[in-house]
Amino acid sequence: MTDEAVEYSLHDQVATIRIDDGKRNALSPAVLSQIYAALDRAEADHAIVILTGRESVFSAGFDLKVMQRGGMPAIGMLRSGYALTARVLAYPYPVIVACNGHSLAMGVFLMLSADYIIGSRGDFKIAANEVAIGMTMPRVAAAMLRHRLQPADCQRAITVAHYFDPESALHAGFFDELLEPSDLLDRANALAAQMKSLDERAHTVSKRRIRRPLIRKIRRSIPLDLFDALLVAFRSSP
Repeated sequence: MTDEAVEYSLHDQVATIRIDDGKRNALSPAVLSQIYAALDRAEADHAIVILTGRESVFSAGFDLKVMQRGGMPAIGMLRSGYALTARVLAYPYPVIVACNGHSLAMGVFLMLSADYIIGSRGDFKIAANEVAIGMTMPRVAAAMLRHRLQPADCQRAITVAHYFDPESALHAGFFDELLEPSDLLDRANALAAQMKSLDERAHTVSKRRIRRPLIRKIRRSIPLDLFDALLVAFRSSP
């Protein structure tokens, strides 16, 4: 995918999907569309996925400029982002996230959808910061945090927008392991090679079976979260 913010490369049935908008990897409508297209391409290639970002940032979340302008582009962006969690959760082959650094808001929820998450050591922040910026935590987002985090850390993440450093993020459950940034992709590729030994059907059926209630909750919550967003926009309009 040349001249786009999402790059796709395939080697030996491992698809690397790299988000790089040259800035903070904001999940704009265009970037989300490119991620969906990359996942569709990877599935057609029967590929294990490594999802990663650019130097020092995985993703800072939704594009705030689109959010501030409001209207249907903002609602469409929210719908695509929330639904992307279910798309990744149900992806039929293993998904590994190689988190390059900062991960915030929707970037966190996308990251937590993966089967295995590798974090980077450094001066990075991991946070669901919705409450800090005046947003009620969406139902989809809360479900993703409960899916992975320890209960006390989940409470702090949701209610007080706690910023985790990489070490505390590892203990909270955001990451499965933590490495130096220079080792990130080598480790992701090594894990992908190991995961090729999994029985494909058993992997797909098992992950979808145990995640069925979560995926159902996400799909039922999306219209409610979008209604909340529309209500907030209506109340704040002049």
